[in-house]
Amino acid sequence: MLGVHPSGFYAWRLNPESTRAKEDKRLLIPIKESWLESGSVYGYRKVSNDLRELGEQCGINRVHRLMKLAGIRSQTGYAKRKYKRGGAPALVAPNHLQRQFDVQEPNRVWATDITYIRTHEGWLYLAVVLDLFSRQVVGWSMSSRIDRELAMNALLMAVWRRQPTNTVMVHSDQGSQFSSYDWRDFLGEHNLQQSMSRRGNCHDNAVVESFFQLLKRERIRRKTYGTRDQARQDVFDYIEMFYNPKRRHSFSNDLSPMEYEKQYFQRLSSV
Repeated sequence: MLGVHPSGFYAWRLNPESTRAKEDKRLLIPIKESWLESGSVYGYRKVSNDLRELGEQCGINRVHRLMKLAGIRSQTGYAKRKYKRGGAPALVAPNHLQRQFDVQEPNRVWATDITYIRTHEGWLYLAVVLDLFSRQVVGWSMSSRIDRELAMNALLMAVWRRQPTNTVMVHSDQGSQFSSYDWRDFLGEHNLQQSMSRRGNCHDNAVVESFFQLLKRERIRRKTYGTRDQARQDVFDYIEMFYNPKRRHSFSNDLSPMEYEKQYFQRLSSV
């Protein structure tokens, strides 16, 4: 009645799934593992890169299809808090960086800024310092107060970790934490050159803004923090356990910041 040969029908009953369907089921296991290991934030492109490293011969469109069928997707979207900055800064430095974000060596240009994290205890403020070469967070500090000590502690960590031998440009906005005499003196004592964004222009410090968007999209907006200590621990985990060692960046050939620097130094040593 259906125009199907009896032998074909009984063969289908014994083995109803096609070979491709079985392979799709198998591939879905490493796809979910990659997605879960990323904290459920990776999209199909980065998952495809993870599968390629595992030796899987799987096209990016197939990964996209399987993730869509399984309801797996990346985290997107976060609303930026609107607030006003008042008053003129005490000190204004020239914008030496001029949006030249593509840096060819580590410890040449660092960028820094401060963001906020909501908890039931009140705001927790986070200051970070990023190396523009690899986008690695080389210094960070958290506090219930948004003051110059918060910013200086993050920069102190960066200096202690990286031990730069050459002059490093440190780029920031014109916030009061970065325009104080204490900040300027600290830079001078550690052979750091100050650079500042134009007033009210967030695009002049776009790399740090991009990091904050990732942090909030991939971690903070997915959580509710009862205390500042809970937020501190979670932000520490994101920076030190995921972002620096594992999180892939299209900017750095889909390598993590630490792996990107590691391969850079390996190339240097082989020359």
